[in-house]
Amino acid sequence: MAKTKKAKQDKRRKAALEWAADEPMPSGAEGTEDAASAEDAPGAEDEVGLDFARAWVEFPDPADDEQLFRCDLTWLTSKWTCIFGQGCQGIQAGRASDGCCTLGAHFSDEDDEARVGRHMARLTPEIWQFHDEGHASGWVQEDDDGERQTRRHKGSCIFQNRPGFAGGAGCALHILALREGREPLETKPDVCWQLPVRRSYDWIDRPDDSRVLRITIAEYDRRGWGPGGHDLHWWCTSATSAHGAGEPVFRSYRPELMELMGKAGYDRLVELCEQRMASSLPMLAPHPADPMVPADPVVPVDPADPADPDD
Repeated sequence: MAKTKKAKQDKRRKAALEWAADEPMPSGAEGTEDAASAEDAPGAEDEVGLDFARAWVEFPDPADDEQLFRCDLTWLTSKWTCIFGQGCQGIQAGRASDGCCTLGAHFSDEDDEARVGRHMARLTPEIWQFHDEGHASGWVQEDDDGERQTRRHKGSCIFQNRPGFAGGAGCALHILALREGREPLETKPDVCWQLPVRRSYDWIDRPDDSRVLRITIAEYDRRGWGPGGHDLHWWCTSATSAHGAGEPVFRSYRPELMELMGKAGYDRLVELCEQRMASSLPMLAPHPADPMVPADPVVPVDPADPADPDD
């Protein structure tokens, strides 16, 4: 993990929201396929608020003494999971099947675009619905600020296979990775595989005149999108329907977190998360979207009980 490489995704996501807001809703079946079901969808009513108590931990990077990690344990030990195609309501009303792909994906840098391009060239018509369109008219476009991103086609990312496609609905790059036994982070744009984990950086000046780079690993909530994030139709990290996984985020997102933090940093994070989860219930500052877990009842000790070691 390069400590000085900071992705530009925050700025680009905000620009994408502003740009997409001016785009007309596409006509035709593929642009309105979810309109009927959207009328009955609970949308943001499924979500908890943004402001609640969180538990954080800060620790030095075992692999680099010039940086440290600050991690949101409330998020990383939560039971969030991606429910794309299984209850995901989508970020745009009427387009639940898009998930969070409606805006396309802005590239973090030239290397990101080049890597995705190499995998795009290996996609076949059997697993990419818009294979011919992508090769004929391109798969990259620029937004109003000149930032490069995956092209939007018929209202969503050109790599997103629509429901009913024989090769499978969802991201063609994701499907490619799974078919080849790879991690999707190898084939997809950075912004796609990182969501909904947010990595941010800031320099900390210490009283002894030393300086350290602090890397924050946290939940990418609505605020992460900028002001436009509050206008999203639905967002999964705060939705109770997306908090029912069998494993906590720090385990289910192992490949992604290891890529973001390095192996040594991730291994230390696991130790701290496991310590938190092994503590007696109720857990301090749990994620409010997680299912409620009742605390074990406290059984008082009878002073006259002969089993009492102090008796």
